[in-house]
Amino acid sequence: MAAQTKETYEQTLRWLESSPSLDELCERFPSDWNVVADKLDAVKGKGTQGLHEVIGQYSTPARQSRDRQLPQAARMSQLVQRRMVLISLRSVSDRRESGVQEGAIRFGLIYGFLLQRTLFKKDLERKPVHLGRFGLVWRLSKQRNRLMPLVRPQGIYCFYSRTLIKNIVRIIDGRDAVEIAAGDGTLTGFLNEEGASVIATDDFSWSGSVSYPESVQKFDARAALQKLAPRVAICSWPPAGNPFEKSVFVAPSVETYIVITSTDEREASNWATYREQTDFELDDSTALDTLVFPPGRNRVLVFRRRGANS
Repeated sequence: MAAQTKETYEQTLRWLESSPSLDELCERFPSDWNVVADKLDAVKGKGTQGLHEVIGQYSTPARQSRDRQLPQAARMSQLVQRRMVLISLRSVSDRRESGVQEGAIRFGLIYGFLLQRTLFKKDLERKPVHLGRFGLVWRLSKQRNRLMPLVRPQGIYCFYSRTLIKNIVRIIDGRDAVEIAAGDGTLTGFLNEEGASVIATDDFSWSGSVSYPESVQKFDARAALQKLAPRVAICSWPPAGNPFEKSVFVAPSVETYIVITSTDEREASNWATYREQTDFELDDSTALDTLVFPPGRNRVLVFRRRGANS
């Protein structure tokens, strides 16, 4: 089973935050993988539905669990096993999405070149996307379904058009803004290039897959909102069921919260928090949805505090 001493428990939590691969998890926790493998065998043939059934057998991650009576070793095993199932689910989903059932998921030379020139400055450094150019390349690319399975492991969940950036800058309207869970700070960089004043913040918990530049300040969401007191908060693809978005709706300085998220509520955001909060009105603007790529996968939500001049 997973680690039993408090020191190892905390060390393992930090290690899990670096997003280890399934192979690394299995090597470090073989007995936990044996438990997971048995559960996966029991739902074999059900595909992603079966994996969701297995995930449902676990409570929320150990740090968020309300059942503090469980021994640390049991909570640790629960967290490790849940992570193993989530990675397995992502692998199955990526295969289904990409259409590549065997071997490595990759682009052909021509399509890879076209998408690289359209979406990136160099390597995996994103650039604001030209709407017309992207539309043409996307229609021509027969391998477009491979894009997100290839870039998601690097912390990339969507691409921003130039038009989207300009629209968000207009919503910010010169106010102080903070991006929480900003990852490598790409969105903040684009907004600031268009004249906004945004500070990128992140707790650096994805250091295993995301390279954090000096421009991203190390704050968790709650600390960032308390210390920087922005009038506008921004988040792009917050993790599904995350605990930190609750901090946005109780932060007294925040007048507007802009969220770029998934059309599938299971993939991103804390939708329970969105529905429970009562101080903000939601503008679910489909006009902005179409300005995030790939098309049909993203939603842009703008929460405005009732009574605020925002």
